[in-house]
Amino acid sequence: MALIAQDIPKIGLVMDAVKVVRWLKNVGDTVRLGEPLVEVETEKSIVEIEATTGGRLAQILVQVDQQAAVGDRIAWIESDQNQSAGAVAVPAVEEPNVAPSPSPRSNIPRPPSSFEARGGDRVRSSPVARQLAAERGLDLGAISGSGPAGRIQLEDVRRALDTASGKAVSPSPSSALRPLSPMRRALARAMTRSNASIPQFTVERSVDLRVLQALRTEYSGRQTPGSPRLSVNDFLLQAVARVLIEFPTLNATFSGDPESPDAGILQASGAHIGLVLAVDNGLLVPVLHHVERLSLSEIARRRLDCVERGLKGRLKREETDGATFSISNLGAQGPDRFTAIINPPQSAILAVGRQHDCVVASNADIVVRPLCALTLTVDHRIADGRLASDFLARLVQILEGRDWRLD
Repeated sequence: MALIAQDIPKIGLVMDAVKVVRWLKNVGDTVRLGEPLVEVETEKSIVEIEATTGGRLAQILVQVDQQAAVGDRIAWIESDQNQSAGAVAVPAVEEPNVAPSPSPRSNIPRPPSSFEARGGDRVRSSPVARQLAAERGLDLGAISGSGPAGRIQLEDVRRALDTASGKAVSPSPSSALRPLSPMRRALARAMTRSNASIPQFTVERSVDLRVLQALRTEYSGRQTPGSPRLSVNDFLLQAVARVLIEFPTLNATFSGDPESPDAGILQASGAHIGLVLAVDNGLLVPVLHHVERLSLSEIARRRLDCVERGLKGRLKREETDGATFSISNLGAQGPDRFTAIINPPQSAILAVGRQHDCVVASNADIVVRPLCALTLTVDHRIADGRLASDFLARLVQILEGRDWRLD
């Protein structure tokens, strides 16, 4: 028998930590290779982590609501053989000077823990915490850990370093520090990087929604019973997909440092569009892939499915990656117009203001029209103002026309 470590894999491009939401197996349960083992919350959604080997779940190291970094060990699986090329078999050994586990399954060998040995003392610590402490010459024995069973986490080491350098600031009693959730931390990091690294500009047009309103009513009456009702977002998704195919320059992502000879523009193979959703702890952007292939009815079904599962935190990993363009629509209660920030590494984002009646001049007459402001934010490294203006003009032309694919 050998104990196989179950670690946190890399899930997203910017992910560095997760929070355990739910263990799908209990200690002692049989686990199959590739079987969902635990649900974790990333910066984008809740995803399942699969077992890296088959056998029996011997010990859970990270409990529900606790956080773990990428590469951290979260469980031990007792296995007859190493069934995963990436797994590392560890002989089951008893640790000296460590009290036996109170688990009723006393025949399960206690696996090695994350320890740092100093002069005979053993200090629980995560791998990344030990690495940073070693690099900065910090004694882990002098640090109080905030993790489970006093385990020293990366943030504990960082606080100790700040205290040693005189940078620590104690929060006042009336303004306690509220820690960031994984999603809010990822948003803060992505938006800071967006503003700091992407030169962004905006162009704006108003669109008359009279035809679209009439078509929504007409098409909804022609849909089969049980089909989701068409929304303005469904029309926007189909229209944006068409324009992205016509303007492939904006259907791309910028890669690398502009000063590097390796910098370039990566062209997308289809229209992969993110739809920005507001959730309790931040924003979520489910991605609809190859929208150019979908009818309005298909877009509505896929959009509704993604929104419902997104609000429950049940999106799959591939459903949050790969977009080149996003749409942010704050709905009927939103502002008349607003500007959105590009979600890296995408090339553009469309901010959709609320629809409202406006008095306009038309053919020497004063009329009332249902207008909506469209504000397009573009990565200036990929496109210029003229192209962005042409893109937006074509989008308005499609939204005001009758050329749509329902089924």
